[in-house]
Amino acid sequence: MSEEKKIVGVPTKFKDLVEQIEKLSVLDLAELVKVLEEKFGVSAAAPVVMQAAAPVSAEDSAGKEEKSIFNIELKAAGDQKINVIKVVREITGLGLKEAKDMVDAAPKVVKENVKKAEAEEIRKKLSEAGATVELK
Repeated sequence: MSEEKKIVGVPTKFKDLVEQIEKLSVLDLAELVKVLEEKFGVSAAAPVVMQAAAPVSAEDSAGKEEKSIFNIELKAAGDQKINVIKVVREITGLGLKEAKDMVDAAPKVVKENVKKAEAEEIRKKLSEAGATVELK
């Protein structure tokens, strides 16, 4: 098998970037693609792959999609309100008065747009402090 190098016209404004990408290893290039996909919310997968997949109804896909971003809502402070206030201060970086006001205003969203792992960790901390928490 002989490798043929395809000649592609690269616009001048992208020449330096293309040269840098050419120097990357396969692993580094794969990591770059993943970072760009996450950063811009796009996929580098070929559209043909999407067409080849079996059609799925809206009801089927809604049940199978797993939510990855959550809002953490404090439902109630419970009996150990002071401990809950301490945890809310730790999580949000708010001052004592602001954290107390947030706990007093329950149900209240404590933190928004949190990834699943962090949301679970925050829920665990708040629950251990005595609060009732819901991930939305």
